Amino acid sequence: MARGEHHRIHAHDRVQRNRLRVAQEAARLMSEHGIRDFHHAKRKAAERLGVLDEQALPRNHEIEEALREHQRLFQADSQPQLLRVRREAAVDAMRFLQRFEPRLVGAVLDGTADSHSAVCLHVFSDDPEAVGIYLREHGVPFETQTRRLRISREEQAEYPVLLFAADNLPFDLTVLPHNAVRQAPLDRIGEKPMRRASLASVEIMLAEEGSEQDEFERKLAAALR
Repeated sequence: MARGEHHRIHAHDRVQRNRLRVAQEAARLMSEHGIRDFHHAKRKAAERLGVLDEQALPRNHEIEEALREHQRLFQADSQPQLLRVRREAAVDAMRFLQRFEPRLVGAVLDGTADSHSAVCLHVFSDDPEAVGIYLREHGVPFETQTRRLRISREEQAEYPVLLFAADNLPFDLTVLPHNAVRQAPLDRIGEKPMRRASLASVEIMLAEEGSEQDEFERKLAAALR
């Protein structure tokens, strides 16, 4: 093998190792410190590890994979229960907000939610004030922010966000115009339409999880006899 080819392969391997190291450190920061933004977690991880090469920075989907692996290795006893509690809370909130056709999004839907995760919902109204009025009428105090979402690869827009807590869990509502029910914003991982789930879909998800847990417990009980 020529010396130049050897150096090229060695450099490629070093970049790949650093990508993995940064992805794993970003996943740890997200899991242990509640960082929810992939870009921020990636930059902070690279700074901690002294990785300066832009080519050695992992893509968002690599960080998500590393986060799932981190939870499987270090939070196997707690994370599934934290996730289920948030999915059950999402069902309650979606029933309460049913007039606004809520959709579950984010970590509670994709399965990576932990103790830091809010229940994130998209709600739909052509009157941006309507959701806040509804919350006030029902005695729910909330804070307001704005969030910038990608509508397409070329276009971004800002939308109102309402933040509140119920049963010691944080909730995050993004208020979108009604026509956005059919066209989801792009996600942060692959710039594809964001995955969203209706109330009926989340109820089915919980029922299936319950059936799987019951089956697991039956098999465990049988094995221990």
